[in-house]
Amino acid sequence: MTAYPHLFSPVKIGTRTLRNRIVHASMSTHYAAAGRVTPRLIDYYANRARGGASMLVSEPMAMLSWQNLPTRPAILFGINAGELTRWADAVGEHGSLMLGQIQDNGRGFRSGFRNPNAFGPSALPDDLSGTVPHALSTGQIERMIAEFVQSARALQQAGFAGVEISAGHGHLFHQFLAARSNVREDRYGGDLAGRATLLLDLIAALRSACGSDFIIGTKLPAEDGMPDGIDLATAAEITTLVHATGQVDYLTYCWGAHGDTLYEHLPDLHGPRTPYVDRIAALGRAAPGMPLGALGLITDPNEGERIVRDGLADLVMLGRPLVTDPAWGIKAEAGREAQIRYCVSCNTCWHMINVGRGLHCDNNPRVGAPDEADWTPEPAPVRRKIVIVGAGIAGMEAAWVAAARGHDVTVFAASDEAGGKTRLHALLPGGENLSSIYDYQRLAAERAGAVFRWNTPATAADIIDLAPDHVVLATGATPGWPDYLPAEYRGEGFFPDLREAMADLAQRPGRQAGTAVIHDSDGTAFVYAAAELLNDRFERVVILTDRERLAADEAMVTRQGVYARLGRKRIEFVTSVRPLATSRFEEGELAYVDVFSGRETVLTDVALFTYATARIPDLALEAPLRAAGLEVRTIGDAYAPRTVLAATSEGYHAAMSF
Repeated sequence: MTAYPHLFSPVKIGTRTLRNRIVHASMSTHYAAAGRVTPRLIDYYANRARGGASMLVSEPMAMLSWQNLPTRPAILFGINAGELTRWADAVGEHGSLMLGQIQDNGRGFRSGFRNPNAFGPSALPDDLSGTVPHALSTGQIERMIAEFVQSARALQQAGFAGVEISAGHGHLFHQFLAARSNVREDRYGGDLAGRATLLLDLIAALRSACGSDFIIGTKLPAEDGMPDGIDLATAAEITTLVHATGQVDYLTYCWGAHGDTLYEHLPDLHGPRTPYVDRIAALGRAAPGMPLGALGLITDPNEGERIVRDGLADLVMLGRPLVTDPAWGIKAEAGREAQIRYCVSCNTCWHMINVGRGLHCDNNPRVGAPDEADWTPEPAPVRRKIVIVGAGIAGMEAAWVAAARGHDVTVFAASDEAGGKTRLHALLPGGENLSSIYDYQRLAAERAGAVFRWNTPATAADIIDLAPDHVVLATGATPGWPDYLPAEYRGEGFFPDLREAMADLAQRPGRQAGTAVIHDSDGTAFVYAAAELLNDRFERVVILTDRERLAADEAMVTRQGVYARLGRKRIEFVTSVRPLATSRFEEGELAYVDVFSGRETVLTDVALFTYATARIPDLALEAPLRAAGLEVRTIGDAYAPRTVLAATSEGYHAAMSF
């Protein structure tokens, strides 16, 4: 008997019955190569079907003659006929249905420059890239519909159960629906009914060509936050038009647009959980009787159960959570919630696909592996004695995987808890879900028999005495001492780095007078979460950065969220500046200079100055251990200061190499 009877109850979608309410929402993997479906792409979806998703929506597919992105599975020209059948069969083997997603970017472009080959409803610029598309003629639109239908028929013949039309996210269909981007004067423009004609014509053509047993789902824009865009009232009107066709089998909704609100389609923990569910339920009332899909920051089985139980939606659509753990469903159904690797809502997955590296995950180093769902490491051929120094997320990933493979694992931890600097980040605004990384790792390591020496900073002698076969240094890195601060104060605590300041202030509530200043040379999400905490503690917060913009290395959706929150909270920032050694800190004055103009400015009433500088690996143990003849491997920030993704990936790969 499952604790989630509503989540794991059957539901009818069109003429088909799903065994539960869990749906894999569309996520781009970029695992296709030169348009061809690869084994890794099929494995990705098969693992999520094996892991409990009853219906899966693919990433956007290349269904039009002008769609030539090599990482999109090509449908129109038939190069994947056999592979599409294998894909559908691999998902169907687990009793799940596979849907293909219909989508085109239109004028939307996120690459920081303009797309010279874009098509759209009108010759109006994209809000992010400035791309002005070629305005499609009436004939081109009709040919586009015909190609979408031809591609859908190819999917149907390969065994796909249906398609989902992605009509939101600021992409092509959204551009037709919004007055902001559609000023056409033919039948595909004008009032809302005219602007919806493309979508309605496509739905009718799909149903006519594919028949009643073929699922047609539609993802509509709900609120895009743009002037002359889509608001809830307009979304309800669109819903009514779609419902009136009688030809759509389910509806769902998305937020944001291809502009300054792009980040809203991937909500993080800086806002409420399940932020869109109530509004989705309200929109669904404009389509009575039509199955409704809920999506947006649904990460926990209890949330999914509540959504179905309370009648808020019929389907629980999970994107990022199923990237993190493809077995989310079967683990929840079996009462194994503690073994779920939970999504941390960091949007690294989105970032990786948009920088061309393919789908990766901070909390799942094995995305796309053939045996990914509910994976247990196979025993190592030879049992080894392994010492791991550091209980941050890199060391903890190495610890649990190595112990699960049967190795004798000892972990030295300088503190009494796992997580390292990630534990500190989890205490800051928006960081809560990061705790699920090290919580999972510790439970898995303890189950597998790893031995922890808590509150024990390791010495070379301690490690040598254990006579290990392998030593893993996951000792992290420390922010460097700024060259503009007096050398005599180094190590004295007068100028804490940002981690030290947060370790103190995160546990100490209360507000004080004056200005808190962060010198940001790091550019990571930790810095801006820290600024938000400082905003609760000080009258004024100022961020100074040497770089031309804040959060330069973060995903665009993360960076937009940072700017939005800083703006709402009136946290000030100045780019392209550097603090000066002439600052009179003892008098509460900080001087800084613009690196381009040389203009100097002085901040007064500075109550706290802290810094996030480039991090330096902590490798004091490496030389003496190597001198003793031990095999030493560095991972995570000890190898080179980088990201959560690098830490967990290197921990995993280190453990698998022994």
